[in-house]
Amino acid sequence: MEIALRAVRDSDVPVFHRQMTDPEAVRMAAFGPEDCTGPEAFAAYWRHLRAGRAVLRTVLADGAVAGSAVVYGESGEREVSYWIDRAYWGRGVATAALRALLAEVPERPLYARAAADNTGSLRVLAKCGFRETARARGFANARGREIDEVVLVLEGGADGCPETAAS
Repeated sequence: MEIALRAVRDSDVPVFHRQMTDPEAVRMAAFGPEDCTGPEAFAAYWRHLRAGRAVLRTVLADGAVAGSAVVYGESGEREVSYWIDRAYWGRGVATAALRALLAEVPERPLYARAAADNTGSLRVLAKCGFRETARARGFANARGREIDEVVLVLEGGADGCPETAAS
């Protein structure tokens, strides 16, 4: 499967909305945009993101929109985030997309956060060179309660993820 990134297009936003309101994916991610379940609010959220300094990319898998990958925040505190359609989970798409994003954005350090029980996302981040720096508790809207989250950092060179075995 060929994984590529490209700039976000208006036509991607409804696809992102479907992906980011999938109940199982939302529960697994635990954290996400607040109050953006309706299509109009979701589109407004993406308009706001696109107007800012974030690096926003559409993840393509063999040409189909498979998700999104972003870098956002202030210099020195920038975070990565990604959302992959559940149909692509476990197929290496998130790892390949994050590697491509990290190669495009050489700034370091970069941070990431994941629900402590989201083993798939934690595995992707580890494969891409992120290391755990802290544990925290945060309110997860998708679960309606506080949960444990892992805070990770990627330091070092600008060449993206270290080479690892296939995802």
